[in-house]
Amino acid sequence: MVVGVINARLFIRSSRSLKDKRQILNSLKEKLRAKFNVAVGEVKHQDEHQFAGLGIATVASDRAVVEKTVQGVKIFLEGQPHLSISTLECEYY
Repeated sequence: MVVGVINARLFIRSSRSLKDKRQILNSLKEKLRAKFNVAVGEVKHQDEHQFAGLGIATVASDRAVVEKTVQGVKIFLEGQPHLSISTLECEYY
């Protein structure tokens, strides 16, 4: 069993309030879950309206499958027009 964990710090350009941030993040989390079947949670910066810290995890029996999923998530996040990635770290266990 291999676990892939992504720790991402995101800058949300279009967020003017915590309500805006919540709407954007809820949509993003649902899209990630539907497209990649990953677990997603906000783990940092809950009280800042323009920053978000997301933890994203995936599990598979084969490392290549986990790496492919992690790469897909990275590309997906980079393609989001209202986000900038401040930091993105990946770990495998």
